[in-house]
Amino acid sequence: MLLPPVALAAGYPQHMVKIIIPASAGTTGDLIARLMAPKLAQRWGVPVVVDNKVGAGGSIGMDFVAKELPDGHTLLMSITAFSTLAAVRSNLPYDPATAFAPVALVGKSPLALIVSNDVPAASVGEFLGYLRKLPPGKFNYASPGVGSVHHLTMELFQQENGVKMTHVPYRATSSVLNDLAAGQVQASFVVLQTAASLVRSGKMRMLAVVADDRVPQFPNVPTLSELGMKKMVLETWVGVHAPAGTPPAIIDKVNADVNDLLRLPDVQAAFDQMGVASVGGSPAILNDWVRREIATWRDVAARAGLALD
Repeated sequence: MLLPPVALAAGYPQHMVKIIIPASAGTTGDLIARLMAPKLAQRWGVPVVVDNKVGAGGSIGMDFVAKELPDGHTLLMSITAFSTLAAVRSNLPYDPATAFAPVALVGKSPLALIVSNDVPAASVGEFLGYLRKLPPGKFNYASPGVGSVHHLTMELFQQENGVKMTHVPYRATSSVLNDLAAGQVQASFVVLQTAASLVRSGKMRMLAVVADDRVPQFPNVPTLSELGMKKMVLETWVGVHAPAGTPPAIIDKVNADVNDLLRLPDVQAAFDQMGVASVGGSPAILNDWVRREIATWRDVAARAGLALD
């Protein structure tokens, strides 16, 4: 017999809490979950375990959470694929608009426009000028998969600037970076922190970042927004969702505890090392962020004629 919401909320959590990561170990969402899990366990007095459920671009892990009992004992460490999958796939096993309850937007990370050293451009303006001299499609860019945020961001970049490149999809960001360094592909959008050491060592060049503001690690690198591309302020992100129907009292407790953790000095230091800006705030902040992202990516995908169904 299912307990009423008020009874479920009282004394939460009552037993082990699972945090599902719809991505592999070592990714930003995974690292954040493993940073926060022991701190939540200490606060809550119950074990908090992290479980990676990978596959189908992240939809396997998300579907698992969507079907769990909405009692707060299974949480989703949501990632950017939460919104990109909703934009490019209509046959997901769950309804992204109704299957989840937002809890908190944990953090955001900027993407960076990276080019290989073979590209004769030291700025975005020079890069666009070079592309416009080439026949359409004669320039290759890479991403870690069709429909990934890296792919969609480059599609938006092309749409905003009236240029056309050829997409070369890979299965992992590490392969993208290896071939960028070797000059096998010429450009990509990559999570800034992932490419930072290769840029600093001179193995590739960073032309711009996709963020609201310039990043402290590379203060001389402009944002695409300040260069006039006002739509290009979307970043990769990590958040917390619960299954739809989770009692508001449980949502509020998890939200409050996550916000408290984000203020801890050691968490802030770890985020800085990962290149993640902490966000926090109310569940509505995450809800509004995801809604805007899905709308943007659906428009980009429609204009690019992109669908994964």
